[in-house]
Amino acid sequence: MSNNRSGVFIGGLMLGATIGALTGLLVAPRTGRETRKLLKKSADALPELAEDLSTSVQIQADRLSANALRNWDETLDRLREAIAAGIVATQRESQVLRRQNVVETRSADSQTEEDSDSLAQHLERS
Repeated sequence: MSNNRSGVFIGGLMLGATIGALTGLLVAPRTGRETRKLLKKSADALPELAEDLSTSVQIQADRLSANALRNWDETLDRLREAIAAGIVATQRESQVLRRQNVVETRSADSQTEEDSDSLAQHLERS
């Protein structure tokens, strides 16, 4: 993020310097001929300045793109880890529930057998 701010700052500084130089030329106490020569030189320098500014913006865009990709990759890695942990936890919970179900079924079966035995004994006594 600080790289983006420094790029914007440098771009603003270059633009401000250009505007300041042009304003200074226009209000400077020079003859028209001298001012026109200076303006021509400045106008000739504008394409180079624009190219420098364009290069600076491209470098900043590349940095931002690289940071965005790195953040995306990190987010995907964390998401994959979270999904894997969720799958493991689900499998564990499923095993626990199966075991509880087996224990409950056995308990119910043994209770049914006890009830049957108790009923049989009661009937034999009668």
